[in-house]
Order: sequence, then C-alpha cells, then structure tokens
Amino acid sequence: MAFFKRRPQTEDPENKEVSDAVIGAKEIKHFNEVLKKYKEGKGSIERRVVDNEEWWKLHQWQQTGNGNPEDIQPKGAYLWNTIEVKHADVTAAYPEPSVRPRNAEDEPEAKKLSSVLPVVLEQNDFRRTWSEVNKYKLKQGTGVYGVFWDAGKHGGLGDISICKIDLLRIFWEPGIQDIQHSRYVFLTDLVDIDLLEQQYPEHKGKLRAGGSFNVQKYLYDDHVDDSEKTVVIDVYYKVKRDGRTILHYCKYAGNCVLYATENDQGAVIDNDTGEPQGDSPSVRGLYDHGLYPFVFDPLFEVEGSVAGYGYIDIGKSMQMQIDLMDQAFIKSTLANCTPRYLVGGNLNINEAEFADFTKPFVRAEGLVSDTNMREIPKTSLSGNFLNVYQMKVNEIKEVLGNRDVANGGTTSGVTAASAIATLQEVSGRMSKDSTRDAYNAYRQIVILCIELIRQFYDLPRTFRILGDRGTEEFIEYTNQGLGEQAQTNIMGVEMGLRLPVFDVEVSAQNATEYTKQSQNEMALQFFNLGFFNPQLADQALACLDIMDFDHKEEIEERVQQNGLMFQQLQQLQQMVLALAQKYEPALAAQLMETGLVGAQPMPQAKTSFSAGTAGEEHAFVKRARQAADEAARPEGAS
Repeated sequence: MAFFKRRPQTEDPENKEVSDAVIGAKEIKHFNEVLKKYKEGKGSIERRVVDNEEWWKLHQWQQTGNGNPEDIQPKGAYLWNTIEVKHADVTAAYPEPSVRPRNAEDEPEAKKLSSVLPVVLEQNDFRRTWSEVNKYKLKQGTGVYGVFWDAGKHGGLGDISICKIDLLRIFWEPGIQDIQHSRYVFLTDLVDIDLLEQQYPEHKGKLRAGGSFNVQKYLYDDHVDDSEKTVVIDVYYKVKRDGRTILHYCKYAGNCVLYATENDQGAVIDNDTGEPQGDSPSVRGLYDHGLYPFVFDPLFEVEGSVAGYGYIDIGKSMQMQIDLMDQAFIKSTLANCTPRYLVGGNLNINEAEFADFTKPFVRAEGLVSDTNMREIPKTSLSGNFLNVYQMKVNEIKEVLGNRDVANGGTTSGVTAASAIATLQEVSGRMSKDSTRDAYNAYRQIVILCIELIRQFYDLPRTFRILGDRGTEEFIEYTNQGLGEQAQTNIMGVEMGLRLPVFDVEVSAQNATEYTKQSQNEMALQFFNLGFFNPQLADQALACLDIMDFDHKEEIEERVQQNGLMFQQLQQLQQMVLALAQKYEPALAAQLMETGLVGAQPMPQAKTSFSAGTAGEEHAFVKRARQAADEAARPEGAS
C-alpha cells in the first residue's frame, strides 16, 4: 500500500504495451510464484490468527468442538479481561518522541523535529492507530505498522501516512527474524473493480473478480460479498546498485502492472522552474531510506519468525478447562435442583429423557416402585472439585499477569495502602516490559518519518506547536536542514558532505493523576526547604546532584540561573554603593539605612522534615503509590 502520484506511462501505439518496461508479464509470474511460497510458509500463522479472533469474540466452543452442542456452553472472559487490562496499560503510556542530534550543529534542527513530529502524528490520528495495533498485538501476538508517503494528502502537497497492517494481508520470507532481511514483502488488498478502473482506465476490462491470489479471511459474523472485487498486490523488493540499497515497488492486479518504480523513468520535475531536480524512480527507487515501510512489533518473540504469539495463545487451554468445569457445575446444579422421577412400565429406559436433566419424568422398564414411580437420587459435588476450579482460575490469572490487584481488587488480609501499592507495582511488570517493546517499534516509526520528511518536505509547511511556556506558536518547516551539509575540520579545511543523523528518545506523553500529585508535592517540598532561594543555590545544587527524579536537569538549571542572577545583583549593588559613597555620601547613607544595598544575612536552610501530620498520607505511601502508578510505563525509556 504505497501512496504516490501516478505518472502516465508511454504506450506503443501498435501493440498497446508499455514501451521499455522492466516489469512485465514475466516478472508478474515470478512475483506470484514467490508469493505462493510465502503464503504456504505462513499458513500456520494465518490459521492461528483466525482462531484467536474467534476466541476474542468468545466463540471458543465452536473452535474446540468440545461437549454436546445442545448443552449449556458458558463463555468465560478471563482472557478477554486480560487483554483489556493490558490494553489499558499500553494506551495510558502513549509515547512522545524527543529527537537528539549526534552533531552539535544539528541541535536546532533536532529541536524543530521534536516539535513537528508530534503534530505529524496527530494529523495521522496516530493515537487511534497506536491503540488498534496494540490491541491486535495482544490478541494475535504481533502488531504491524505501515509508514508510507501519501502524495494525495493536503490537496496534492503530500504527507506521511501511518496505518495498521493486518497479518492476513502481509507476506514475508519464511524463517527470517527481521522484516528488513526478507527478499520480498507483499501486501494484498481487496479493491472494487470499478474504482480500480477509474484510477487506471488503460486496464479497463482486463481486471476480473477475485484475481489470481486467494487471501485468508476471518470468520465474519455478517455476510461479506467480494464478487465485484479483485486482489491488488503490492510487492516491495531491494536491489543493490553502486553500494546503495534501493527499494523498488510494483503494484499489480492479475496480469496487469498498475505501477512499477522500475518502469517509471521520468525525472522528478521542479514545480516552480520546470527543470529536472532529481533522478527518476527507476534509478532512485521508491524511498531514499531503502527500507521496507513496515514496522513489526511482536509481543512474545519466537526464533526464526518476525511474528510472535500473544495472550490468547498462552491462555486458551486454561480458559477452555475453566469453561468445561463451569459447564459441569452448571449442569450438576440444575440437575440437583430439579426433581426427577423414574416411571415404570416401559420395556427400556428412555435414554433421551434420562440424558435431558430438564425433563422431570424418565420412562423405565418394569415396576420401579409401588406407585410405578421413584425419584432419581441426586449426587452432590465434592468440595475438591471446587478447589480444582479455583486453582485453575488462579493459574490463568498468575500466568497472564492479570491478578486481582491489577483490576483494583485486593487479596484477603491486605489493607495497608503501602502494601496495596506494592502489589500493584509487582502486578504491572509484565505490562511494563511489553510497553518497552512497543516503544522500540515507535522509535522505528519516528525514524522512518524523519527519513520521509528528509526526502519529500521540499516545500514549506506551517505547523502549530506549543512553545516553552505552553503558548501556541506557528512555524514553517522544510527539509532544508536535513539535506547534505558541508563539514570542515578545526583548521577550516573542507571534509566533504555529511548527512544529519538523529537519535530518538521515547517517553510517556501524559502523567497520570498520581504522578502529577507526587510531582506537585515534591515541588512544594523544594520550595519550603529553600531550594529556589538564590542565596542557597550552592547548597541546593549539592543536594540535587545526589537525587534522581524526572526532569532533574531542568530544576538544576533553574537553581543555577537563580544563583548567578543573585551574584550579579550583589555585584551591581556594591558598585552602586561605591559610586554613591564617592559622589553622594548622603544617598549612600540613606541606601544603607533602608537596606536597599549592602550586605544581607544569609538565610539558614531548613533541616527538619515533617513525617506527616495527623490525617495526612505518609511519605512512604506516596512513594509506593507513585511507583505502582508507573508500573505499566517503562522507566527511563529512550
């Protein structure tokens, strides 16, 4: 799914085929053969994805085929609840990028990118994409992002497009661990034939429904009609040329090549001057970064595959065992609560009536009692069965890391706030670990965005950003600062050209209520202890140096600035007093009396610390609550 402005290709008027085409029928046949092999190698993953989606929809009884379909089939939701809790953790830790330069000269550009990239992501509604991909990742074990250039955005100006990719639609080389090592990457889509013919009128009448490739489908609850659709295949592949890796792209349906970068030999034309300003896609490729525009984010990785497995794969067996025991308990309860009688007189016991515990009378052979009827004895369940059931429930909670404290509950006997906060912190370690991996995928997405900005942001664009004080600012931005830059050594000798390179640090965007409250209380403590008193700057800096908390550098910088300003003010006061004593002695005496200038006593730092008044939460509890709140967000993620 590459988005670009399509160039009209020249046609031979005699045979109506694209002239000088590198990608044609022969190449399409080769692509189809490779795609078929990739699909066969991915068969087990596709079956697992379809099965997991049915489990997510609580259709586990249909998938396993256990028991009598006429029986009560309880559908436990322990798996469902686990995924929802984990999803809440990862969405609460929504990330934001911070771009860091590797060269001091690129620091202004890195600051601009740090302001512009969040706006680009917001315009893509990336918060929703982040939520959808991570929900899919928790269910299926792997989330996939696509980072493309959409030339049709903003009225033809073009911009970055980030979307979720379904595992059933993407195909890669079996046995690889990194998607960038795949020989080819295929992406399929079902498109209406009439819409496709409108976009590519030269292929009208050549496209047929279904196409040459069958894509695995989910078990939809509603009827999906694809009789008027055809399969469109995007294939990405890399070639080596002059020591560079070039990413090429071909879009085809059936035997029709809709677009291919290797066939596009027209040079890039400057919109203002009309002069060629770059190589053609056949030479340059699709994207200058030379990478596949896909980012894979597996939950639990496995060797030899870019795809992992998720919570449904781990917990479906335990969930089915719990459901089977639920079914047995319900059947036993209903059977024991319903009086049933054997009625004599028939030749044989009616098996259908005996198996159906909702029927009160069961015919049996011969005399059963004096009245020809006897109540069927009931069997009560042993407490051991209930103990096994509870053990299974505890097992699925422990294995999936979805203990009661993660849902706001507590275990018996735990009432202290510090103990509850500690339990919540421990229960969130698994979520914190998976969020770190999600941040790694986010970092790759941001890097791809920077590379697309470097390639395509030729014209100035206006962005509304937040300034240092939270005020709205409007800036214009282009890729001028991202192109090749001249570099010189300390002697002023030119050392050739360099390309600005940046590192991306990732952190959680929003602090939760507990974190905000803790930070506010810490700021008030600093104020009460005189940390912001400029006369105590040296003491405050010495104390801050051995402390560790978020944004400590900003506090140190502010304290140091206050101290320097105080020193400068003292020097100015001494100069004013000296001049007044020399030229205006009366004024100098007046200044000394009023205390406007002259030596001032140094205040004493507070050394007593209050452990908390009656009714106030203890500081230890506050720290434990803060740690528990950040259990689902990586600490120091970068």
